[in-house]
Formats: sequence, C-alpha cells, structure tokens
Amino acid sequence: MSTEQPSEKELLKTILEPLLEDFQYWFERSLALLKSKPMPFFTEEEQARTEQRIALALQEVQTSQMLFKATNGVAGIDSKVVHDWHQLVAECWSIAKRSRD
Repeated sequence: MSTEQPSEKELLKTILEPLLEDFQYWFERSLALLKSKPMPFFTEEEQARTEQRIALALQEVQTSQMLFKATNGVAGIDSKVVHDWHQLVAECWSIAKRSRD
C-alpha cells in the first residue's frame, strides 16, 4: 500500500493557514479586552506596553497572511517568529484568565 506524501505547499496550507487565523483571533480578542478596561494586575504603562506588543504581533500576522495568499501558499514563516507568537498567545490567555478572577 503506497501513500502519497503531501507536498510542502499542501503542508504549509494545511498547517500555517489555520495557525495564522488562530493568532489573528487571539490577538484581536486580547486587544479588545485590554482596551475595554484597566487590568488591576497591570500598571498603566504595563498595560499600554502589552497592548503595543499585541498590536505589533497582529500586524505581523496580518502581513504574513497577505504574503501567504499573494504567493499562493508558498511563503513560510521563520519558526522563531511563530514561537514568539505562541508565547504571546499564552500571555493573552493568562490575561484573559486573570481578568475573570
């Protein structure tokens, strides 16, 4: 039984496209939360810096999505960048959890 391996392009589309959508969702949601009210566990400066970091990451994700679509799914993203976005999403989850406490 022979199974055909997906091409690199198919793999990128299968994995990267939904991952970018997830990053966009969490960054947009977190920005909305941070802009909606002061977080008691942040100083004003910390909250503003966090908003800036998330807004920058959101811009990077959106740019990556545009490049991915413009190259018909051929463009990839450096794994270090994806790792940094993952870490920031984890921070976003923590902020959401702490804001409900």
